[in-house]
Amino acid sequence: MIEEPSNKRVKPLSRVTSLANLIPPVKATPLKRFSQTLQRSISFRSESRPDILAPRPWSRNAAPSSTKRRDSKLWSETFDVCVNQMLTSKEIKRQEAIFELSQGEEDLIEDLKLAKKAYHDPMLKLSIMTEQELNQIFGTLDSLIPLHEELLRQLRDVRKPDGSTEHVGAILVGWLPCLSSYDSYCSNQVAAKALLDHKKQDHRVQDFLQRCLESPFSRKLDLWNFLDIPRSRLVKYPLLLREILRHTPNDNPDQQHLEEAINIIQGIVAEINIKTGESECHYYKERLLYLEEGQKDSLIDSSRVLCCHGELKNNRGMKLHVFLFQEVLVITRAITHNEQLCYQLYRQPIPVKDLLLEDLQDGEVRLGGSLRGAFSNNERIKNFFRVSFKNGSQSQTHSLQANDTFNKQQWLNCIRQAKETVLCVAGQAGVPDSEGPSLNPAAGSREPQGETKLEQMDQSDSDSDCSMDTSEVSLDCERMEQTDSSCGNSKHIESNV
Repeated sequence: MIEEPSNKRVKPLSRVTSLANLIPPVKATPLKRFSQTLQRSISFRSESRPDILAPRPWSRNAAPSSTKRRDSKLWSETFDVCVNQMLTSKEIKRQEAIFELSQGEEDLIEDLKLAKKAYHDPMLKLSIMTEQELNQIFGTLDSLIPLHEELLRQLRDVRKPDGSTEHVGAILVGWLPCLSSYDSYCSNQVAAKALLDHKKQDHRVQDFLQRCLESPFSRKLDLWNFLDIPRSRLVKYPLLLREILRHTPNDNPDQQHLEEAINIIQGIVAEINIKTGESECHYYKERLLYLEEGQKDSLIDSSRVLCCHGELKNNRGMKLHVFLFQEVLVITRAITHNEQLCYQLYRQPIPVKDLLLEDLQDGEVRLGGSLRGAFSNNERIKNFFRVSFKNGSQSQTHSLQANDTFNKQQWLNCIRQAKETVLCVAGQAGVPDSEGPSLNPAAGSREPQGETKLEQMDQSDSDSDCSMDTSEVSLDCERMEQTDSSCGNSKHIESNV
């Protein structure tokens, strides 16, 4: 029997997987938490906002969501194979890690220049956006390019003709402090993403971005993917340096320098994380609209941390956008005001220290003081929890629905952590907390965030079904310990229910 020859191409498997894929994000807790905090800062893709990105009549069909990744380049495949035979397995892995660092810098520089050349400059020249709008969206991106060009130059200078590199630690110790300039870029991302989403309502902007998305140069990445590349690179540095250190012998002079470099980048990441969180908190406080003067609360004004926020529904199906600040829960409705997305207070703010939290079982919602099935549709009666507040004759009760079990658990965990922190601070300040209601322990211990992956954030800006920006909510809750103890005093809140 004669078989017909096959004309299908078979792509050979790479011998070694890219180091970026080998490094599990979950092992670097500070890195992961910062990465996910930033994701909350730039996450404008849930149902919590009006559909400002809905397809317009003049827009083309959306391009396929799958992105084209660059082919991974390996040190062992790029340079003379004969060198590999003279090195141990551990040294080869070390050279791969150093080459991964260098190659990543080269890719980053290429992408940043592409963002300016293919997006910023044409939109400015064609007057698709004003210079002021483009400055807001692109931030200090231009200033980042020379920083990474300098590191790439130094890494190439110490590379031997055979492709191997002996020492990189001292270079990194001297270069990493310049990454502190990232704080202004990352802090601007919340406002930049909001403005970009708003400008997409302009059919000229939408058409230009769609044409770019369909062009080969974009690798099917949209503009925001390119603008988010610096942040995603920043949060990878600790992982890449640890990988180099892991394969560095103890007697190698590089080891001490690499340990110092890791401490430097962790400190920079932590500092940028704090500033980005404060920027996010300020951004949303500025967009709160008060129906009456009595709704304003000093606890909102004094907040520097936004623990979590997102869309929830009440037991009547109304969409609400809920903000949990350090010491106050604010329930709002998303509206458009002066062509900006704003949040109008729906009820009086609820002090966290006086808040009662109750986990409601699926299928039962407390209405009118009785437990009964609230809806005939089983899907609509799942994932409810209740927040309530009582101060004398004034009270509030809200049965709120998350869009899934995981989302609900994140809300419960974050509210509990906020409550514990506020009561702890109040106790240390000598304020009796007996008036504060006890917490319902039904939801159990905090669960780690495992679904949000750094790789997904780096490669796509895909829409999220999550109704809440809750990625690693524990970080902001832990940072609430910085709050002033004077905020633990009791505060009488009026209710307009």
